Amino acid sequence: MGGSNQVSGVLGVCLPVGSVCGAFVVKLFTGSLLAMFLAPCAIGGFFVLLFAVTLNDRRLARADKPKWSLREFAGTFYVNPRKSPDFSWAFASRFMFVLAYAFLVTYQAYHLLDKIGTAKAEVPQQIFLGTLVQSAVLVAASLLGGKLSDRTGRRKIFVLTASMVYGLALFVIAIASRFSGFLVGMAISGLGFGVYAAVDLALVVDVLPDKRNAAKDLSVFNIAGALPFALAPALAPAILAIGSGGGSYGVLYTVAGFCAIAGAVAIMPVRRVR
Repeated sequence: MGGSNQVSGVLGVCLPVGSVCGAFVVKLFTGSLLAMFLAPCAIGGFFVLLFAVTLNDRRLARADKPKWSLREFAGTFYVNPRKSPDFSWAFASRFMFVLAYAFLVTYQAYHLLDKIGTAKAEVPQQIFLGTLVQSAVLVAASLLGGKLSDRTGRRKIFVLTASMVYGLALFVIAIASRFSGFLVGMAISGLGFGVYAAVDLALVVDVLPDKRNAAKDLSVFNIAGALPFALAPALAPAILAIGSGGGSYGVLYTVAGFCAIAGAVAIMPVRRVR
C-alpha cells in the first residue's frame, strides 16, 4: 500500500488543473454562449480520443474472458451491501461529498449574481478567480495529504477531516456577502477537496470486495461520482424554495455543507481500513 496515496494525490491534481483550464477557456469566449459550451468540450474530447488511441491497453487472453450473459451484465452495476459493507459505506461517503461539490459548481454563477451582487459581465472572471484560488490550495493539499496518509498508514481520519473541512467551506460561502468572502470559502474548499481526492481513492482500493474484479467494482463506485451531478439540478429547486421568498442560494449551500458532513459520518463505520 506504500505510496498509493501519493499516486492518488497526483491523480487528484488533474481535477483542479482541468477546472482552471476550463474556466479560463470559458472566460476567453465571454459573449458567445455557444462557444463557451463547445470550446471546452472540443478540447477535452480531443485529448480523450488521443488518450484512447495511444494507450497500450492490457488485453485478456481468450481463455480468461468470462462468458457473457444478461445476469453477468446486470451484475456489473451492483455490489451487494450486505457482503461488502465497507465498500457500501465508502460509496455513500463519496456520493454525499460529490453531491455537495455538484451543488457548488452548478450554482456558483447564480450565487454570485444573487447573493454577492456580481454584475453579469464579471461572472466568468470571478468564477475563474475562484477556481484558480481553490485549485492552488487543492494541488498543495492533495500532494501533502497523500504523503502524510502514506506515512501514517491512516485513511479514514483524512477522509473524515477533509469532508468536514469541505462542509465548513460551503458554510462560509453560504454566508458570504462579498466576493472576498466567496474566495475565502473557495480556498477552504480546496483544502478539503485536495486531501479528500488524495486519500479517498486509496481507501476505496483497500475495501474493494474482490481484487479480481477491481475494474467492475471501481466502475460501480464511479456511479457515486457521476450520479450526484444528475440529482443536484433536480433537488436544488425544492431546496431553493425553502429560502426566504424563494431562491436563497445561501440555503442551498448550507444544505450542501451538511451533505459534506454526512459524507464524513458515512466513512466512520468502515472497519477494514484505519
